[in-house]
Amino acid sequence: MQPIEIKKTIEPGEQDTLCNILAKLGDLPKARVKHAMNCGAVWLQKPGGKMRRARRSTATVRPGDQVAMYYDQAILDLEPPPAQCMADYRRYSIWFKPAGMMSQGSRFGDHCSLIRQAERYFKPPRAVYPVHRIDRETSGLVIVGHDRHATALLSKLFQAHRIEKKYRALVVGRPVIHTNQGDIDMPLDGRPARTRYWLLRHDKDADTSLLEVRIVTGRKHQIRRHLEMIGHPVVGDPVYGRRNKNAQGLQLAAYSLKFKCPISHNMIEIEIDPGETLS
Repeated sequence: MQPIEIKKTIEPGEQDTLCNILAKLGDLPKARVKHAMNCGAVWLQKPGGKMRRARRSTATVRPGDQVAMYYDQAILDLEPPPAQCMADYRRYSIWFKPAGMMSQGSRFGDHCSLIRQAERYFKPPRAVYPVHRIDRETSGLVIVGHDRHATALLSKLFQAHRIEKKYRALVVGRPVIHTNQGDIDMPLDGRPARTRYWLLRHDKDADTSLLEVRIVTGRKHQIRRHLEMIGHPVVGDPVYGRRNKNAQGLQLAAYSLKFKCPISHNMIEIEIDPGETLS
């Protein structure tokens, strides 16, 4: 089934439930529309408001409302891998995001995202706001905010480079390191970008190396792009590099976070065993 994209402004005389209107416009059974709504693929904008996801099938839409549905059966049929809440500090929490899970959703749905799983995890429900994100193919630790003020404080820590985030990466070959630390200082997308790495071990038989990696800047796919640029792509990267296919997927994990909590002022340090996420 081909993806269906519907955008419509409701006209006078068309008032009905959101589910009924979209079922007619998309020529779909109501059960499929309800499933799409539960998965976050339906949007509603009231006059003067913002476009937001709409999950309540019985919601009544009126003239002037704008509705949208981005229906892709292949996406809606995806089963998200389970995330794990590693620490709960009430105003924010720290999660392990498995490889294959998006940090946030797209217009085609959010049921496979960390944010949606966090929304459904807490009882009673809490607000959930993204503080930062990691690539869908990357596994690791992610901070989620539960009120706007806490989210803003944590975001400022990231912007000021006051949150220490460590990665482990399995790469092709053996990077050259002259003084214990490697340094990649190459612009990305016309902006300065710097990545530091340390060689932990090299497997001569497989010709792969395990690196600890830290980023000074935060450009899109920075670690993956920088390592590919020096000839040592991350094993299993589906986008960057060659000779690096791996059945277990991208071998990159954000395994450690350390920062001073802007609310309690206590030091927060949490790590996962990267060996459990890197094959």
